[in-house]
Amino acid sequence: MAEPTDTHHDEVPDLSEEEDDNDEEQWQWMEEEADGVSVSCLFCQRSLNSVPETFQHCESDHGVNILQLVKAHRLDDYGYIKMINYIRTLKCSGETLAVLDGAVPWDSDEFMKPALPDDPLLQIDLEELVGAELMVDAVASGQAEALLQRARQAEERAARSEEALARAMEDLQKLKVLAQGLVLNAGRPGPSSSGAVAELREDEDEAYFSSYGHYSIHEEMLKDKVRTESYRDFICGNPDVFKDKVVLDVGCGTGILSMFAARAGAKKVIAVDQSEIIYQAMDIVRSNQLENTITLIKGRIEDVNLPVEKVDIIISEWMGYFLLFESMLDSVLFARDMYLAEGGSVYPNSCNISLAAVGDAEKHCDRIAFWDDVYGFKMECMKKAVIPEAVVEVLKPETVISEPTVIQTLDCNAVTTSELEFTADFTLKMTASTHCTAVVGYFDIFFDRGSTNKVMFSTSPHCTKTHWKQTVFLLENPIPVQSGDELPGRITVRKNRKDPRALLVTLNLADWRQTYSLQ
Repeated sequence: MAEPTDTHHDEVPDLSEEEDDNDEEQWQWMEEEADGVSVSCLFCQRSLNSVPETFQHCESDHGVNILQLVKAHRLDDYGYIKMINYIRTLKCSGETLAVLDGAVPWDSDEFMKPALPDDPLLQIDLEELVGAELMVDAVASGQAEALLQRARQAEERAARSEEALARAMEDLQKLKVLAQGLVLNAGRPGPSSSGAVAELREDEDEAYFSSYGHYSIHEEMLKDKVRTESYRDFICGNPDVFKDKVVLDVGCGTGILSMFAARAGAKKVIAVDQSEIIYQAMDIVRSNQLENTITLIKGRIEDVNLPVEKVDIIISEWMGYFLLFESMLDSVLFARDMYLAEGGSVYPNSCNISLAAVGDAEKHCDRIAFWDDVYGFKMECMKKAVIPEAVVEVLKPETVISEPTVIQTLDCNAVTTSELEFTADFTLKMTASTHCTAVVGYFDIFFDRGSTNKVMFSTSPHCTKTHWKQTVFLLENPIPVQSGDELPGRITVRKNRKDPRALLVTLNLADWRQTYSLQ
C-alpha cells in the first residue's frame, strides 16, 4: 500500500506549543480577573472576592454545598446554570434545597436567562468547578455505562493486540534461529537432525495425518493383497511369536494389524493413530468383540502416553513410496527406542531398496520430448520443471534393461534415524542394448526374525503390483548402453529440510547429475 501524501502540510501549523502558550495566557487572565471580581452570595447580600470563596461561604454560613448539589442531581453545564439562576430568582433558602427529591424545580428553560447580569458564578466552566470526576458522575447513567463498556472493549482489544504482538515476536525469533541454522548448514554433507519428524508440531503435521482420515486410502491399502496378506500370513502364521505378548501397532489405521495380532493370541494390543480414522477403528474393534484386548489411542506416538511401560512387539505398516517417503519409519524407531522391551522385536524386521535401469523410449518421448513441440509451440523450458519430479507408476517389467542392485538395507531393530539419510555407490549391469531413459527404484520387505513361517514381499516391477507401485527417475537425455555394460552411479537420499516427510533424491549416472523430489 502506498504511503499517504500530506497535501496540507503547509496549511496546518504545529499547534502544540502555541496551544500551551495560549493556555498559560488564559489562566493568567483568569487569575487576574479573579483578583478583582465581586461575587454576590446566593442567599444573602454579602459580596465575596472569588467563586471558591463564595462557595465556601455558602457552605459555612448557609449550610449549602453547591458542589454536592451538582453531584447529587447529576447536573451538566446547563443544569448548573439553571440551578444558579433559579436560586437567585426565587431567593430560596438552603433548607429548601436540602429537601429536594426527584425532579429538580429548575428544569425549565426560563432559568437559562441570567438572574444577575455578568454573574461570575455563570462564567465558571463546570469541569473546572467540580473536576473531571464529578463530570463523569454528571453524565447520564446510560451514557456512563456505554462509555465504560467501550473502555473495557478497548482494553480487551489492547490486551489481544499485545498477545498477538508477543506471539509474532516469538515466531520471528524462531524464524531467525531457523534461518541461521539453514545458513550454517547450507552445503554441508550428511544427515539432518535425527528427530526432524518427532520435532514437528501437531499443526505442522496436520496435512499428513489429514490425508489418512479419508476412507479411500484405507480401502486401497486393505485391497492391496500383497501388503495385507503378507502381514496376515506372518502374524497369524506365527502364533508362538504373538501368544500372550503385549503388542504396539504404530499408525493402526482401521486396526487390521491389531486384530490380526489379537487373533494370533496377543495378551494386549495398543493401537495408536493421529488421523480421524481412529474413530472408525474403535467401532470396528467393538464390532469384532475385541475391545477387551485392543486399546486404541488417538495421537502421535511421539506425544501420547501408553498405558504400559514396555511392549514385546511393535508392528507397523510404515512404508511409503521408495520405502522412505513420508518418514513414518522415524516414528516407529521412536516407539522402538521408547517402549520396546529387551528381547522384543519390530516387524517387519528388515527391508532394502533396489535400483534398475529402464529403457522406454515411448514413455520418455511422452514425458520429456513432448515439450519440444506442443501444438507448434516450443515449451522446452517445461523440461526443467518436469524432470525433477519423481514419477510413481506401475512400470512395465519388459522395460527394465539391467539387473537390479541393492543400494541400502535396513535392520528395523538396529537402524537409527540418522541412517535413513544416506549416500551409496552402485553399478547397473545392462541386460539389453538400447537407450537408458530412466532409473527405477523399489523395495523389498522381510518378516523373518525369530519366526518359523517367514514372509517377504517385493514391490519390484517383476512382481505382483502393489499400491506402492514403483518410483521412476527420468533422465533428461537417454544414455546409449550395450548388453553387458556396467553403468556406474551414485545416489544420495535425504529428507527435504522444508518438509521432513518429503524426500530429495540425487542421482549421478555416468557424467549426468539430477536431484529429484518426492512429495
